[in-house]
Amino acid sequence: MIDSPVTFFAGDNGTGKSTLLRAIALKCNIHIWENSERTQMKHNPYVNDLYKHIEISFCDGKLTGSFFGSDIFRHFAEQLDEWAKMDPGILDYFGGISLTTRSHGQGNMTFFENRFKRSGLYLLDEPESALSPKSQIELMKIIRRSTHNTDTQFIIATHSPILLALTGATILSFEENSIQEIAYKDTGYYRIYKQFLDNPAEFMQD
Repeated sequence: MIDSPVTFFAGDNGTGKSTLLRAIALKCNIHIWENSERTQMKHNPYVNDLYKHIEISFCDGKLTGSFFGSDIFRHFAEQLDEWAKMDPGILDYFGGISLTTRSHGQGNMTFFENRFKRSGLYLLDEPESALSPKSQIELMKIIRRSTHNTDTQFIIATHSPILLALTGATILSFEENSIQEIAYKDTGYYRIYKQFLDNPAEFMQD
């Protein structure tokens, strides 16, 4: 059961965080913007079909939702520009400006600031990728404010020890054979960042 306003998926690359997040999106009929021009050399059918083998139910009725992927956001922003040619008012939902006219990180933050004002189920895949540490702190604050709306919930796959520090969030670790809830200071991200900041010279040794 995922009943926390904010739930983080934490784990190293390849542990299945993004795969499960996408499966949840597909099961909930939440659209995932994909770049049709991008091709994949090897196709993994298990990744695309996982949603067929999971069950999802909502305690208080189904929420509308949105999926954010750091690797596909640019495609969404470009598609938004195309829509705006026919309906310029659509940009008002995203700060009133084309997201492609800003830097990658600024475009992401503009999207977050405006999209999360509306209630819903938000699935975020590595939202910190284009963000500076300062912007990650701002995103953490935006998420916290958004959860004041009881009809809003976040599930976030992340490598960011800054986002993981969000008070009251649930952290699910994908590092073991089974997914387990874990305390913030027990995450690998917290430990390695702390060790590095305490003694960076130690990590320079071969």
